[in-house]
Amino acid sequence: MDAKEILDTMLGHLGFVAEIQEIEIENGRQLQIFSAEGDLLIGHEGETLEDLQFLLNRILQARDRNAPRVQVDVSHWRAMRDDSLRHRVRQIADTVRMSGRPVKLDPMNSYDRRIVHTELKDDPDVMSFSPSDDARIKRITIQRRKSHGS
Repeated sequence: MDAKEILDTMLGHLGFVAEIQEIEIENGRQLQIFSAEGDLLIGHEGETLEDLQFLLNRILQARDRNAPRVQVDVSHWRAMRDDSLRHRVRQIADTVRMSGRPVKLDPMNSYDRRIVHTELKDDPDVMSFSPSDDARIKRITIQRRKSHGS
């Protein structure tokens, strides 16, 4: 069975009726789920969706250690959420640019932290950084870049 069939079987066992589309994305494959019960599949702040994706990838890895990771989304929820996060980060960056004061973001998972860092990597005035790897809580700080002259 391929990833789409495995996900379809998982959803069937959980009692969900869904259509699944396989989409090529820039860093691999995405399985897009469409269901009348999409909110239940997403869960609180995407937790159920993350769990589904985690389980699917564990099954794929158990069958083939070199299997590429598959992203799972429900009715483009993840894409809309990512866009919303990017917009929020740009607003915070504007606040930091004007006030000069750094802003600590709420803790977030590695996927969201990557979005934040990518969004600000080319900004000439504002930068983001995460605590060292041994820090228990991963909170990004957005601050002004140090000027080259100082």
